[in-house]
Amino acid sequence: MRRAGISSEARQGLTMIAPPFGYALLLLAAPLATIVAYSFFKDGYLTVIREFTLENYRAVWADPIFHRIMVRSLVVSALVTLVTVVLAFPVAYFLSFVVSPQRKSLWLFLITIPFWTSYLVRVFLWKVIMAPNGVINSAFLETGLIDSPFRMLNTVSAIVATLAHAYAPFAILPIFVALEKIDRSLLEAGRDLGETRLMTFWRVTLPLAMPGVIAAVLIVFIPTIGDYVTPTLIGGGKIPMIANMIQSQMLDQDNRPMGSALAVTAMLLVAICALVFLLLNRRFLRVRQ
Repeated sequence: MRRAGISSEARQGLTMIAPPFGYALLLLAAPLATIVAYSFFKDGYLTVIREFTLENYRAVWADPIFHRIMVRSLVVSALVTLVTVVLAFPVAYFLSFVVSPQRKSLWLFLITIPFWTSYLVRVFLWKVIMAPNGVINSAFLETGLIDSPFRMLNTVSAIVATLAHAYAPFAILPIFVALEKIDRSLLEAGRDLGETRLMTFWRVTLPLAMPGVIAAVLIVFIPTIGDYVTPTLIGGGKIPMIANMIQSQMLDQDNRPMGSALAVTAMLLVAICALVFLLLNRRFLRVRQ
């Protein structure tokens, strides 16, 4: 008779997932729960809980500055995502369909080279490149193509370019994985039926690669909204995003409840945007065997 309780396989599985689950609970769930708790407090001290209130959220939603900065953050993140994915797709396509199998590992290795340096260092490098006396302006001035330096820093386009470069590998890799899973015989069948290469790409390759594209969109869109280093250094603090507003409330003004309410509200808005995007693309996410 089989003994009731957890089987040995289940115990082994629980033993395997216990360390990462504990790690995630300690470093992800606990800070998030703390931020949510702070957002309902009147003061910023967990040891002195005087009263729970929704005043922080009322202040957030009534603040026109929050509305403007949140819209700007969504627009900038959308632009970064669009530029990154559009540029990443040809690279991933080249790796999957043009590069020989023996050299794919080398190319993937080269793509990860930017991760060898700190994200902060890469942002500073872009600041050097786009400065009035930087590489681009110096080259144009030396050749006589321009008389005065371009104004590239402290602009939305500079922030978009910096973030697109920083998150490019995150877009290339999921698209590459999706392209690698495509059965090449389907492409051959399309061409045998008289389709051109362009139409075969449009009707076969792109739809089958869409799960990777959707993953790339989410991987790039969500973290770029929370970036505050690039708007501070490349934007000069003149084009703040929602993360800069949260940082100002948390550190500069020492208003943790308001900063927490801003963070929770931003997370909810980003989650809604992500869910809407997934619902609009749910037919591409169905796995076909």
